[in-house]
Amino acid sequence: MSQSLHLSLNRTPNASFKGEGKKHGFLSSLNGKPNHMKFPLQDKPKATMSVSPHAAPTEIPTHWYNIIADLPIKPPPQLHPKTLEPLQPQDLSHLFPDELIKQETSNERLIVIPDEVVDIYRLWRPTPLIRAKRLEKLLDTPARIYYKYEGVSPAGSHKPNTAVPQVWFNAQQGVKNIVTETGAGQWGCSLAFASSLFGVNCEVWQVRASYDQKPYRKLMMQTWGAKVHPSPSNITESGRRILNMDPSSPGSLGIAISEAVEIAANNEDTKYCLGSVLNHVLLHQTVIGEECIKQMEALGETPDVIIGCTGGGSNFAGLCFPFIREKLKGKINPLIRAVEPTACPSLTRGVYAYDYGDTAQLTPLMKMHTLGHDFIPDPIHSGGLRYHGMAPLISHIYELGMMEAIAIPQIECFQGAIQFARSEGLIPAPEPTHAIAAAIREALHCKESGESKVILTAMCGHGHFDLPAYEKYLQGAMVDLSFSEDKMQASLANIPHMS
Repeated sequence: MSQSLHLSLNRTPNASFKGEGKKHGFLSSLNGKPNHMKFPLQDKPKATMSVSPHAAPTEIPTHWYNIIADLPIKPPPQLHPKTLEPLQPQDLSHLFPDELIKQETSNERLIVIPDEVVDIYRLWRPTPLIRAKRLEKLLDTPARIYYKYEGVSPAGSHKPNTAVPQVWFNAQQGVKNIVTETGAGQWGCSLAFASSLFGVNCEVWQVRASYDQKPYRKLMMQTWGAKVHPSPSNITESGRRILNMDPSSPGSLGIAISEAVEIAANNEDTKYCLGSVLNHVLLHQTVIGEECIKQMEALGETPDVIIGCTGGGSNFAGLCFPFIREKLKGKINPLIRAVEPTACPSLTRGVYAYDYGDTAQLTPLMKMHTLGHDFIPDPIHSGGLRYHGMAPLISHIYELGMMEAIAIPQIECFQGAIQFARSEGLIPAPEPTHAIAAAIREALHCKESGESKVILTAMCGHGHFDLPAYEKYLQGAMVDLSFSEDKMQASLANIPHMS
């Protein structure tokens, strides 16, 4: 099936938030210093695409959607790690610019996307919604399978949806240096891309396992001007502590976050950017679901099952949150399913508790599904899903019973990826292979039951730089790495004990 993008250049400036914040907070101690989405028909940035001869065009959203405004029970607050009191906006000011702090703590339903951000979104948005007819035929299923394909972005994934606004808000505040972590490298590449557009210096700590498995991601970041370090590294105190305990550590997102946060906390001219987990990151990703709702409506389809892979949760939230809003309104009633790796199953095996977002305990305490901040997953090929915790907002929604979760081993995921690649032509990144495998399971259930369900899934990125993982699978050398209950219990013993 072919898609065509039709870009129009008319636009008018949008207003943006102006937040408040000061250069102090708990992290400064490290350096010794104390309504439903509307798409206006004119006078707004527009980009249209057709997904089939029968589909009407859609537009780039003009607002991000904040699901907190519509939840029947508000999520628990983040806590100051020293006082255990609810976190105040100024406690984050050493890490984030004012606008992002305001978004992180906002209860507003709709937040305007700045015009300058829409200008860059226009390079790849709106992204295509594609019906997987060839996969349906291969599976001999009566189900109709659709996937929202985010691999058309310059970095090849959904991550630029938040990288661009994060860097733009930093640049607007005069920030010249930003630091971050990355697992599979998709986030690091996206932040390097965005930084190159706004003239901001970018430094990335890439989880060691992925740094070794995915050298072309590192080269991609360097091409866009970023400095890249394997994590754990000897550059930070956090990294040196881990290497002293385990010189061959494969690293984890929790460790890499600690290293990046340490650098930001100790340098006044540096801010930190995060690729998942936090509210403002999930907020930015809702452009995915907002577009998808309009595209499904144009096709006359309503999803019965919505499936997305989850690590930190940004891709899943981006697709599902706008649909959950419609479900809360009683307009639709899809089953919403998160899929995680069996080697790192925070939703299906973790506990719902307050925990740190990083290994060195430098971040606020967040109530989330967690395996414990010390948990280091086995080095599966889906590096972007190797995180010990789940986004607090997704964890809260899971606790409210608005979604379900399953875990799938990586061999089954790559089996599904091969079926998908050989029928649909696109090679998925290892992360969305989890969603593909779950979609195939659902489609085969429909084959048995005779139901013609509409299955919608998120294809959050391509796998062009993940071919060593496919080589392992094709050579029969891939194994299903284990999840250690004992390792999780040892890690959970170190999380804060809250009354």
